[in-house]
Amino acid sequence: MSEDSLSEFRTRAERFFDSTLPAVLDGVDGHRNRARAWRGALYEAGLAGIDYPIEYGGLGLGSEFKAAYTEISAGRVPTEEGTFGIGIGMGLPTLRDHGTHEVKDRFLEPGLRGDEIWCQLYSEPGAGSDLASLSTRAVLDGDEWVVTGQKVWTSGAQGADVAILLARTDPSAPKHRGISMLALPMNQDGVTVRPLRQMTGEAEFNEVFIDEARIPRDWVIGEVNDGWRMAVALLAHERVQTGVSSTLGDATSRSKAGRAPIRVSEIIKLAGTQRRLDDAEVRQELARLYSNEEIIGYLRRMGCHPSIGKLWRTIQGRAAANLAGRLQFRAGPAWDEGDIDPDWFAFQMLNCRGMSLGGGTDEIQKNTLGERVLGLPREPAIDKDVAFRDLRTGTRRPNNG
Repeated sequence: MSEDSLSEFRTRAERFFDSTLPAVLDGVDGHRNRARAWRGALYEAGLAGIDYPIEYGGLGLGSEFKAAYTEISAGRVPTEEGTFGIGIGMGLPTLRDHGTHEVKDRFLEPGLRGDEIWCQLYSEPGAGSDLASLSTRAVLDGDEWVVTGQKVWTSGAQGADVAILLARTDPSAPKHRGISMLALPMNQDGVTVRPLRQMTGEAEFNEVFIDEARIPRDWVIGEVNDGWRMAVALLAHERVQTGVSSTLGDATSRSKAGRAPIRVSEIIKLAGTQRRLDDAEVRQELARLYSNEEIIGYLRRMGCHPSIGKLWRTIQGRAAANLAGRLQFRAGPAWDEGDIDPDWFAFQMLNCRGMSLGGGTDEIQKNTLGERVLGLPREPAIDKDVAFRDLRTGTRRPNNG
């Protein structure tokens, strides 16, 4: 694309955020209504799928256009975009890169337009960090997959229309090689969603019970039994999305949702209210947090390995909440009625701990960086070539490889 075309694109994006979006959201009430209005307007403006193929509702443009949009939209995207975070940031890119024509045609355009909300059915009570040990099964029955199992820690499942699902389709294969990725319709009798209440008082996560739910045979992402490779591809997108989610909203927006570190501007304001801006130690910590916040933005722009950005953001989230807690409260999360915004800061102190877990624990991120960036040897695994059904029964055949 020519420089003039990029300039025209930037002008269009600026016009959208300056004029179109405020008019679209004016008078729209309710989180879900505002989310759909925002996403629909973005799609109509031709900004929803910049690097997606034209035939699936995108623009088919290169990385320089995506970078320009990221720069222009920073701090101006409504927080309601988080409703679509799993679909836009994780599921749809995986479908775009690995789905069949039929799957792309069915899901990409509705997802980009905000007609469908996605969730991610990965973790199970017996398969967390060792995700390949999952036992939810999918059995082919004519033109449909029949799915039975349980998932847990599923963000946004209570409002989702579709789920990216990992299920075991071949128990006779080793655990990493008998998994498939499918798109599960959530609004059916065989799917039950139950909220999990967190210590913040919110219920962002859910456990999902699946009892003979049905999926069309062709709604497989990638190849049957190649789901582990698809899962790894999606997790790479997830770690990028984890960083993107921290930039939603303007500098004054506050939200009790997601995993975004407290903005440094909020902590500076708090330090001023508490008359601590002349405190040398506080000033030093504020300077460190400001530098970290700038580094997070830089990491996003430079396109480094997503686990680096995810780890850095976790560090920032905990450090920001710890300083805010020391400035705001006399005894950790306890507060007096006269304290400024105690409820919001208390929420952030409790919520920040989840940053070390969501999107893969800090320990998993470090393993990923050690093996895939530094080239360190993988940890030994004695079950690598053992059929999954033998693992579940406790029978292990010798590894002759």
